[in-house]
Amino acid sequence: MTQTIAFQGVPGAYSDLACRHAYPGWTTLPCPSFEAAMAAVREGRAQLAMLPCENSLAGRVPDIHRLLPDSGLSVVGEHFERVEHCLLARPGASLATIRKAHSHPMALGQVLKVIKELDLKPVIQADTAGAAELIAREGTSEDAAIASELAAEVYGLQILRRNVEDAPHNTTRFYVMARERRMPPVGTPHTVTTFVFRVRNMPAALYKALGGFATNGVNMTKLESYMIDGAFTATQFLCDVDGHPDDPPLFRALEELRFFSREVKVLGSYPAHPWRIAHEGR
Repeated sequence: MTQTIAFQGVPGAYSDLACRHAYPGWTTLPCPSFEAAMAAVREGRAQLAMLPCENSLAGRVPDIHRLLPDSGLSVVGEHFERVEHCLLARPGASLATIRKAHSHPMALGQVLKVIKELDLKPVIQADTAGAAELIAREGTSEDAAIASELAAEVYGLQILRRNVEDAPHNTTRFYVMARERRMPPVGTPHTVTTFVFRVRNMPAALYKALGGFATNGVNMTKLESYMIDGAFTATQFLCDVDGHPDDPPLFRALEELRFFSREVKVLGSYPAHPWRIAHEGR
């Protein structure tokens, strides 16, 4: 049976590259939106979905937080992908002929040095691989794309320069989603748990809700708030913590959290990615 992993974007996108690195040999399924990628898993057209949640330069990825709790899927893994931007162009073009750089706004903002050095005009496109596809289809020797090495391979473009990103630490983190929850055994080292919660409307509710993590020695690696249903008073929090929900310290911390919260929903527990383990304590 063919194993398939869905992602948002067109072939050659960084999410496509992340899928291939994390699950070599799997078939990647391009989807027009995050919702479509999740639907592909729910409907059985893919076993997994690779969804970006945050970038070391640009911060969190919009919409993912809103979509996760009601997706009907579980977080079963994470992946960290080093973003290595390449300057791509049609065969025959060169650094001397290009005048415009096409890409996603986030990518353009990460290559300001090369844009200034080559005096290029930034041109916004929907995504990085889509920019490469556009250049291959109707670009001229004046057009270049900021995209991945994979995009160059997919669309038959030449790489004029590699690693043109301004910051060498540019890394994107992804959640890996599946229909069935797959938790490591209790007590497994380097386990990460992702959950969402909403605190009760009372003074110092968030302070009290999070106190249990401190008193039980649970390390919280991510805490982000975002509005739901367009209400300024309805704030939901997305958290990543170290540990398994049934490990005694995290179990007690979640029990205390539930006392001060209107809702607590565990989205999944999964093994920490090697990148996370290698960077612990830095």
